[in-house]
Parts: sequence; C-alpha cells; structure tokens
Amino acid sequence: MNPEHSWPIPPAGGWTADDLDTLPNLPPHTELIDGSLIFVSPQTRFHSETVDHVTWELRSQVPESLGVLREFTIDIDRRNRPEPDVIVFRDDVSHGLEQTRLPAESVLLAIEVVSPESIDRDRETKPIKYARAGILHYWRVENKDGRAVVYVYELDPATKAYVATGIFHDRLKVSAPFPIDLDLTAITAKRTRPE
Repeated sequence: MNPEHSWPIPPAGGWTADDLDTLPNLPPHTELIDGSLIFVSPQTRFHSETVDHVTWELRSQVPESLGVLREFTIDIDRRNRPEPDVIVFRDDVSHGLEQTRLPAESVLLAIEVVSPESIDRDRETKPIKYARAGILHYWRVENKDGRAVVYVYELDPATKAYVATGIFHDRLKVSAPFPIDLDLTAITAKRTRPE
C-alpha cells in the first residue's frame, strides 16, 4: 500500500470541528458529520452548473448586509462541520477573510444540491442538523430529468424542525430570507440550445 494514500485513523470519540483545519492531506470539501470524515465524490455537471448558477443569482440579489459563499463549512457543534453547497450569511466585520468556517448562528440559508451519493445526507441528516443549529432556511435542489427542482423549507421555532414552504420547478420566487427570484430553467438552458 502506498503511504501517500493512507486513510486517517479517527481518535477515540471521533474527529472534531477543529481537526478539519489541521489534518494533513484531506481531500477538498471534506465534511465532518457526527465525528466522522465525509469525503465528497466527484460532482456531476448538473451539480456544478446548479451551484454556480444559484451562487451567481443570489450574489446579484443579496442585500449589502448579507454574504453568499459556495462550498464553505459551518460550525454546528464540536462533532459536526458540514459544507453546504451554498450559504447565505450575515456578513459582519467579525468574519475575516482568513476564516475557514462560519458559526451556524450567522447562517440564514443553507442550500444542498443533491448528488447520487449524498441523497440520504441531503434529505435527512443535514436538514436535521441545520434545524437544530437554528438555521432559518434550507433549500434542497434535485435533478428531475435534467431540470432543477427546489424544495424550500423554513424553521418552525416551536418545533425546531423544518416545514416545507414550497416546491419550485421553473422559477423560484420567495420573500425570505430576503426577496429572491431565480430562473431555474437557466441551469439547463445551455444544454438545450442549438449549436
């Protein structure tokens, strides 16, 4: 076995959020879920184009007091540091440019674009963790026959669980966490245009 490709052996009790910044040779976009390292599989073109489009659209519409980042980890707790595909966060001066993660309390919206290997995490595990951390909004984007479908959720403060507020197929228009209007057909438009 080539020592350059040995797997990290977890300590007793699992990894911590701080370990993600110090473990050598981790693949890009490694997440921490329940003290375990999650390595991300290569992404599909749909995933990449969707993340690019949603990030660009949100950045063009976001109020000045908020920021938008793609593929950036958030601190949920000591054993959980997931990396949503896109986040909207309160962009105050305490968030320096050298940061490698954001506290969950500054995140207003977490967005996951579902990949074949992340279905269970994006539909079940991560929404529960985001809700418990108090993240007010969660979107899950899925590929339905080459078209983006967005499932929108809002946190119910009484139950600390997400409640579905809409399913969007061609256009997503919501008023929270700020007024957003996304053309979802633009994600696949490039592939359907004649050459």
